Amino acid sequence: MLEKLKQNQFLFKELVKRDFTKKYKRTILGMAWSILAPLMNLLIMWLVFNNFFGNNVDHYVVYLFAGQLVFSYFSDATNLGMNSLVSNAGIFTKVNVPKYLFLFSQNVSSLINFGLTLLIFFTFVAIDGIPFTWKFFLLAYPVACLIVFNLGIGLILSALFVFFRDMQYLWGILTQLIMWMSAIFYTIDSYSYTVQCAFLLNPLYLYIRYFRKIVIDGEIPTPQFHLLAAAYALIAFGIGAYMYKKNNHEFLYYV
Repeated sequence: MLEKLKQNQFLFKELVKRDFTKKYKRTILGMAWSILAPLMNLLIMWLVFNNFFGNNVDHYVVYLFAGQLVFSYFSDATNLGMNSLVSNAGIFTKVNVPKYLFLFSQNVSSLINFGLTLLIFFTFVAIDGIPFTWKFFLLAYPVACLIVFNLGIGLILSALFVFFRDMQYLWGILTQLIMWMSAIFYTIDSYSYTVQCAFLLNPLYLYIRYFRKIVIDGEIPTPQFHLLAAAYALIAFGIGAYMYKKNNHEFLYYV
């Protein structure tokens, strides 16, 4: 896979440029929406939920922002990834190129937006008086896991979407369910230990929790936590890669 990426390096770079610029084409503010959109969403969520949960959670704005940061990246990457094959059918039906290039380029575009929003997140952390420590470097781990996880889910969704166009509606519903089950704006401390453990079955909650433990709690998650985070990412990517390999030639007949 890496060898093919190198062979098609020029095409990949052009796809990344196209996907990123296309997202803000014909908008007045352009790339500024990468920063304004998450800030506006954060403001709305803070106005709605602050009176209900803000008094019970330390550094609630940062707590809320961490959840929204991870979820927005996941939602953006997977939704764009789902359409990556169908929207680029005019290219790979005429030119023999690895089809996962289109998904990867979409994810790079989402990753750039995530990086810009991450800078704003750290600004909020500083404003909230949370000290920056060497532990912040460990955030590279959940980010790496999240990248692989998003790629895996994107591979799965894009393959399914070629055969079942209903996936866009089903995924919209599932994404909303995942959001509500990721404790973005509320805390799970009042739940029983069994229920709290059940939340760890949600990979997105796991990555959000990692961010909060490092930034807000100043704690390093347990080795088991690290292993589970990596396992979710590798399993999702493995399933997605298998589906692409198995259905590679069939994609041409359904797009």
